[in-house]
Amino acid sequence: MRVAALALALVAVACSTRATSRPAPIPPPDRGADRSVRVALGVADPRIGGTREFEWFAGDGTTLVSRGRRGELWRVEREPRGARVRAIRPDGVPTSFQRGLLVRVNAGGHLTVNGRRYRGEIGIIPVGDTLVLVNRLGLEDYLRGVVAVEMGNRPRSDSAALQAQAVASRSFAILRLGSARAWDLRASVADQAYGGFDAENANASAAVDATRGLVLRYNGRIVDAPYSANCGGSTAEPPEVWRVDPAPYLKRVSDRIPRSERHYCDIGPRFRWTREFAPAELREALDRYLRAYATVPRAGAGAARALTIRSQTPSGRVGTLDVETERGTFPLRGNDIRYVLRSPSGEILPSTYFSVEGRPGRDGLLEQLTIRGQGHGHGIGMCQWGAIGRSRAGQSFRDILGTYYAGTSLGTIQ
Repeated sequence: MRVAALALALVAVACSTRATSRPAPIPPPDRGADRSVRVALGVADPRIGGTREFEWFAGDGTTLVSRGRRGELWRVEREPRGARVRAIRPDGVPTSFQRGLLVRVNAGGHLTVNGRRYRGEIGIIPVGDTLVLVNRLGLEDYLRGVVAVEMGNRPRSDSAALQAQAVASRSFAILRLGSARAWDLRASVADQAYGGFDAENANASAAVDATRGLVLRYNGRIVDAPYSANCGGSTAEPPEVWRVDPAPYLKRVSDRIPRSERHYCDIGPRFRWTREFAPAELREALDRYLRAYATVPRAGAGAARALTIRSQTPSGRVGTLDVETERGTFPLRGNDIRYVLRSPSGEILPSTYFSVEGRPGRDGLLEQLTIRGQGHGHGIGMCQWGAIGRSRAGQSFRDILGTYYAGTSLGTIQ
């Protein structure tokens, strides 16, 4: 994750009760034909500018506090030990402190944050101990910056997969509009990856336009439509991975191509993968991450003796993994496993669809751990690489959505 530190901060402030006063909110989304969405951007030390002249307003969106010129880069700072924020011009001249700021660019231009262009307007809000940038823009424009990132720069031959992604992402977003927080969604895989105007590409935008206003419904209601990069051959049902109830439209789906030994998603990276741990790497991962998911002695978990799959889910994923160390056995369940068995760089395990091979040494401690897995992501809902494979096999976006979200139908936003 490119902005891991701030992304973690966004997670923290979402649950924080340390704010000294309520920040001025970015106005909530409207309910018109092209309603708007508020996206929290994970950007550290932002420098804000515009491709045309732009204006700074107080958090109410109406009180003008300053104007910026095209090409200028302004920075923002928080009031020391306070809950207000101000913007500072390149020559050092600041605005007055405000409970929140909102910046808008003149017609035909884009705001920039650290050189990346964005549609719409941007709010700066002090939340907890940090500042959060919130990009407010139309839902359909937001989707242009989501589908392009989630699916990459795909050729026109993949248009059915792009359209399926647009409908799933629109459904996912609609259910999160109007949040009581200062934002509806985060611009990362914590919700949906979003890259702003510079991430857009023609074929992704065409897919958004072709499905404008379309959402997935089950029994008349818009559904929550999760998806992941690669299911590894079979999708999972929600309780296999998360501590949630089943959803009638999220059933296990085989991605095997009929009358074949291949799968629609085997064209994608990490359809198969391997991760190896040396003893020091495994101990570091356990020392750093296990405590968040298991009760660990104050002295730490210690060196690993064995990792044993205690149970598997109906789709073949690991349900419970026992981590046995010199100081005890610590069970991990479902998606928690991915966040403990991180690589030395901090990358989480690609999926819970794996087997383990451990080589013990003479002292009974592991000398080597090898994890062989399938798929990338939680595996629930639409498999993105499976959708691409199905698109190339001639399936329509309706076919793709009907396969991964059983019993749903296409409808429009009311």
